[in-house]
Amino acid sequence: MPLPVLLISILLFFVLFFGIGFLLNMLLRMTWIMAFIYPLVAILIVDKVKLLDYFTSPSASFSSLGTSISNLAAADLIILSSGLVGAVAAGFTMRVLRKKGYRMF
Repeated sequence: MPLPVLLISILLFFVLFFGIGFLLNMLLRMTWIMAFIYPLVAILIVDKVKLLDYFTSPSASFSSLGTSISNLAAADLIILSSGLVGAVAAGFTMRVLRKKGYRMF
């Protein structure tokens, strides 16, 4: 993957999940909601198995998930981890804003 594409992807995933986490927090008033939801979103991005298959045939689905994660390139792992950092940063931002007295957050 070319370096400019990697840098733009990292920034995009960080901003995207920071924004989603920020908005979910304002709507649901749960600080760490996106940090807990993000691993599920990452699994849905990485794995090609349908969500229902995790309940109907869990052994094959989790086996497929393990091989999918182990086959990821380093660039893909960096991009996905930047999304997690964005989700966690949204939680910390909400805590700071609440501590400073902003009630709508």
